[in-house]
Amino acid sequence: MASFIFRVLLTLVLSDLCYRVNGNANFKDVEEKLKQLNKPAVKTIQSEDGDIIDCVDIYKQPAFDHPALKNHVIQMKPSFDLKEEKMSSKNEPAELAVFQTWQRSGNCPEGTVPIRRIRREDLLRAKSVQHTTIEHKDGQLPSINTTAVALPIIVNRSAATLVTLGYNYIGAKGTFNIWNPNVEAQDEYTTAQIWLKAGPGDNFESIESGWTVNPQLYGDKRTRLFVHWTKDSYKTTGCFDMTCSGFVQTSSQHVLGGSIGPVSTEFGKQYYLRFGIYMDPNTANWWLKIGKDIPVGYWPASTLMFYLNHSSTMVEWGGQVYSSNVKKKPHTKTGMGSGKFATGLKGNACSMDNIAIVDFSMQLKYPQWVGTWADEQYCYTALNYQEGYGKLPIFYFGGPGQNYNCP
Repeated sequence: MASFIFRVLLTLVLSDLCYRVNGNANFKDVEEKLKQLNKPAVKTIQSEDGDIIDCVDIYKQPAFDHPALKNHVIQMKPSFDLKEEKMSSKNEPAELAVFQTWQRSGNCPEGTVPIRRIRREDLLRAKSVQHTTIEHKDGQLPSINTTAVALPIIVNRSAATLVTLGYNYIGAKGTFNIWNPNVEAQDEYTTAQIWLKAGPGDNFESIESGWTVNPQLYGDKRTRLFVHWTKDSYKTTGCFDMTCSGFVQTSSQHVLGGSIGPVSTEFGKQYYLRFGIYMDPNTANWWLKIGKDIPVGYWPASTLMFYLNHSSTMVEWGGQVYSSNVKKKPHTKTGMGSGKFATGLKGNACSMDNIAIVDFSMQLKYPQWVGTWADEQYCYTALNYQEGYGKLPIFYFGGPGQNYNCP
């Protein structure tokens, strides 16, 4: 009996020792990662929403941890101008007055960029939602100009989008209204965004931006500005914002991952934000512009992409929900867009208008061919709606997730 008790105690001691060793190793890994992500600040701003914003020397931002950017000279602004974009920026209505919360608490000095500080609890809370698998949809496919198109369907993601493809696109834009949809679980998220893609369907490259509600990444359910990229269909590469070396920020006015507002209300005041992603034909860097034609930064051509170094061959506008409970029962209750179906139209559904692409003519134009697609049409819907003759369509999308027809 004594021998048995001794063996039990020895097992408990060894287990505790193993836990302490592994725990210390994990703690060390977390501290090393935090040191890598959080660069020394010239100035620190405490935002009223709880975020800590570090004003970091523009040449010491996380992008320059990438070996290929060791001697990179920052392109401070795009070398191109889109006349139509400049003109429309001057005529934006007051409803487009969306701001980031941290801006009420201070600003960053010249020569620095604002970066949302990553805290220990952020790393401990987050687990990878980037790596996933691709499958192809059987049965009905989206159709563009009466031609069926096989789109890759990504496991654990449900999308409702407007799609154009087949040409060489070097830019795309759209004006989204801003919402704060319900996200049911901590490890789920929802987005409204633009994707520019190129490459094989099972191994595509993608650069993306829009707004998101992502409690696992940010620790709350606020609506936030984001960028994302992947080089291999989200399998092993890519990340949100500046959590890895992939995006060079140039703007001192905007924080990637920063909360935005105000948000739209059902049949009430609507708030909008314009997003545009454009390739600079002189450098092949892909620039993100938001609001009144403000350059936020760029994805460098030299580090990330192969196919996108020339152009994008597919553009999507719309939303997606990430959850292990999409495409199965019971379905997640995480909403997309406003959380209402596309048929709710203006003031009820999430919308994207002023949709346009750019080709090598360097002119903004409505895509020649478009089609809509929803992975789960009873859970989230997509509708390209033309209000009257001679007017460009407005794209509506979204839904509540689980409902009577989506159990």
